[in-house]
Amino acid sequence: MVFALGPRALEAGHRLTVHDTLDSTNSEALRRAREGERGPLWIVAREQTAGRGRRGREWFSGGGNLATSLLFTASVAPAVAATLGFVASLAVHKACSALAPGLDVALKWPNDVLAQGGKIAGILLESEAAGVSTAVVVGIGLNLAAAPAGTAFPAQSLRALGHRVAPEAAFEALTDAWSALAALWDNGRGFDVIRAAWLAQARGIGQSVSVRAGDRVEDGIFETLDEQGRLILRMADGTARAISAGDVYFGDAASAVAAAGAVR
Repeated sequence: MVFALGPRALEAGHRLTVHDTLDSTNSEALRRAREGERGPLWIVAREQTAGRGRRGREWFSGGGNLATSLLFTASVAPAVAATLGFVASLAVHKACSALAPGLDVALKWPNDVLAQGGKIAGILLESEAAGVSTAVVVGIGLNLAAAPAGTAFPAQSLRALGHRVAPEAAFEALTDAWSALAALWDNGRGFDVIRAAWLAQARGIGQSVSVRAGDRVEDGIFETLDEQGRLILRMADGTARAISAGDVYFGDAASAVAAAGAVR
């Protein structure tokens, strides 16, 4: 099979470049942005040697998995561009649900995708000034064939769950799902629609969670997302706290985080 864009992505004017090996698809996208590329351009690597995740973490890219980044320019504020993480996670959710019927797929704040409770995808947003606009890079890693062991939040792969999906098929479905959802997002003007769709597929709403940001942990009820995509945590004293960044833990994992002695 070969990598190809879906028909909706082609109609939207997207382009594609495929590499056998890259250090990181996000790094390649940023290099191209600095050289004047404005996209929309999808970059795919069959192998990544230095994949990156959120908060400076390494991203595992095993053979048979999908590693891709989308580069484009937008005339929006950084806070608005940040909401594209919800567009990306919804696109992954839509693609996985179509390619693996019956699979229990859910979303985890801020931009992870879970299957049967394990993390199958992660998303890394990066941006840089590009003249009067902003170059936005949306990196997506999807565990199709293999998942790393020993991660802070348990990882999973579609193959281990009984679904064999080729990277090329996943990529085509993803590009079309992205195109449809990005049109709804509409440079941030449609984030209320994206927010509602994300909440409908989210894990942990109305439940007790722990949110870790650096050495600080906040415990409370995951109430909702606000209009900026921040997690609204209802504290034990009844107050609400808006959290912009962090890692969310549920159930036993939340209890373990709480017991780890992080500052509150």
